[in-house]
Amino acid sequence: MIEDQEPFEDLRLGSGEVSGFRRHGAAGNKNAFKGLIAAEYSGVKVELVKNFEMGVSNKTPEFLKMNPLGKVPVLETPDGPVFESNAIARYIACLKDENPLLGASRIEQAHVEQWMDFAATEVDRSLAWHLYPRLGYLPYSQVTEETAIASLKRSLGALNTHLASKTFLVGDSVTLADIVVTCNLYLGFARILTKSFTSEFPHVERYFWTMVNQPNFKKVMGDVQQAVSVPPIPKKTAPAKEPKTKDVKKETPKEAPKPKEVEAPVEEEAPKPKPKNPLDLLPPSKMILDEWKRLYSNTKTNFREVAIKGFWDMYDPEGYSLWFCDYKYNDENTVSFVTMNKVGGFLQRMDLCRKYAFGKMLVIGSEPPFKVKGLWLFRGQEIPKFVMDEVYDMELYEWTKVDISDEAQKERVSAMIEDQEPFEGEALLDAKCFK
Repeated sequence: MIEDQEPFEDLRLGSGEVSGFRRHGAAGNKNAFKGLIAAEYSGVKVELVKNFEMGVSNKTPEFLKMNPLGKVPVLETPDGPVFESNAIARYIACLKDENPLLGASRIEQAHVEQWMDFAATEVDRSLAWHLYPRLGYLPYSQVTEETAIASLKRSLGALNTHLASKTFLVGDSVTLADIVVTCNLYLGFARILTKSFTSEFPHVERYFWTMVNQPNFKKVMGDVQQAVSVPPIPKKTAPAKEPKTKDVKKETPKEAPKPKEVEAPVEEEAPKPKPKNPLDLLPPSKMILDEWKRLYSNTKTNFREVAIKGFWDMYDPEGYSLWFCDYKYNDENTVSFVTMNKVGGFLQRMDLCRKYAFGKMLVIGSEPPFKVKGLWLFRGQEIPKFVMDEVYDMELYEWTKVDISDEAQKERVSAMIEDQEPFEGEALLDAKCFK
């Protein structure tokens, strides 16, 4: 796992208390933070073991007996060593009977494990492939970075939705889930995720800063500062020029000296053009999406006569398709602001298709449970595959293609664009537009 390849800490646990905790990497190692913060909450004392030298101490036979991979951190206990940072944090938490860090019930314990796995497989992996190439630890590739960012946004979007009405990930107090997720987010916030990036996920922002300012977190992590810029892409260096060997036998003194070769300056490789989106390769459409969006935005009066009529005049059923969506789990929409935040998060994640889509999302009802229904205009005859692949919310909705030959469906499209109220006999709690 990438997370445990960094120069982290080596913990050594004695009987009862921890005797000898060795830090052998640079300050700010997120994986060692996990065990240390768990120790603070659990009343376990930890001290650093001195003189650990990464690249030397972890190559010794003694260390390799504890972890044959030579990776850190490692926790040495009376019953044997433990490696992998999440396992170390869990072991330390288990030293305290009925530790609330582990969850207050079986389902909470499962949820703690769930979010710890999420932190490792979703957050940490995506952050690593975004950050490490820019730090020079891995080869840089634009395609790889774009994939990592899309994956990271998907993960943070899911986390943002979960945290919309919660202070902690599980239950009403800090658990190992919060410790692990926060520590895995730490490297991103501190090194590459600037405010302009994280502002798309306000609940994640609020959660992260709440966690790192908890006394037990702050005691270990210190004051955390957010990155103000993204590390630049490392420049490629020219390969070293091999010295020419002089061949005495073939040397001809009478031959005129050859002009001295001038080595061309090394230039950074030009970035490869981004592959075209398949939607850009479709035949031209008579409908210009930006013109419709301008008409929608600029129509302030007589909306039905101007904007709706204009939409149907512009609409190209060969170049575009219309889709209704209905949220599958409306019985869960019991809190108004949480429901509206859920829709807002969905629209944020749809930003990757702004060039190819227009949408309306309605939150319907005057009392819970609230219904969420939407209308989407997409370029092409199907919902774009890259949207289905990247926006996890898509599977939370039932999607139905609009048949514009059906006058009732066509009128429903017009009503949703117009934010008609009442809509299908019910009040509108909120209406949001994606344009």
